[in-house]
Amino acid sequence: MTSHLADPDPDPIDLARPRVLVADDDPGSCRFLCDGLDALGARAQACMDGLAALQLARTEAFDLLLLDCRMPGAGARQILAALREDPLAHSTESLAVATTAELTPDGRQPLLDAGFSEVLVKPCGLAELQRVLALVQPGRDEASMLDDRAALDTTGDATTMRALRLLLREELALLQQELDPLSRDRDGFSERLHRLRSSCGFCGAAALSRQTVLLQQQVSRRGATPAALARFRTVLQATLQALDD
Repeated sequence: MTSHLADPDPDPIDLARPRVLVADDDPGSCRFLCDGLDALGARAQACMDGLAALQLARTEAFDLLLLDCRMPGAGARQILAALREDPLAHSTESLAVATTAELTPDGRQPLLDAGFSEVLVKPCGLAELQRVLALVQPGRDEASMLDDRAALDTTGDATTMRALRLLLREELALLQQELDPLSRDRDGFSERLHRLRSSCGFCGAAALSRQTVLLQQQVSRRGATPAALARFRTVLQATLQALDD
């Protein structure tokens, strides 16, 4: 489990690994999450108190925040709200995932509405951690950009799937050209992303669909930020490459 002490001379390879703040007051959960993230290629930093986690996120830049819903000092929602309201916080725009050992059937949506990109139920396995880590590693595996089985289940046959993917290819090529000016039109951009989600669903473009949802959330909160646009652009380009292969 990574120490709170910063490395005065970090390895360049380490700098390329996503930084993840793991805030959880349960020692076992905290240890598993940190060790699992480290094994998956991230740099995890542990914090076992809500207020300490908030201070750490204010003073250091993390790519991803894993915040337990119930912690001494402050829970996940309080931490995220404070960060979003503080433009000087180094992690004010970081993606955040709420973690909890108890999730009621109606408990997920309020957390998503509060700005969390995902909800992770504990205990979890490495597969769930990998899915969460993929939020900040878009386009890392081009082979997973398109899910043929999911597309066939939706469209019914390969001919329809191929036709819809050709249309998606045209849509993405146009969006790639228009992305920067479109991102300045908040309402128009939100509507365009809404339509794109439907196209992704028909074509089995799960990674792009996931990043589209995240960008929609960002746009609805405060508009598209450079970091959110960069993540979206990366997976858009990877999906285009997969469609061309």
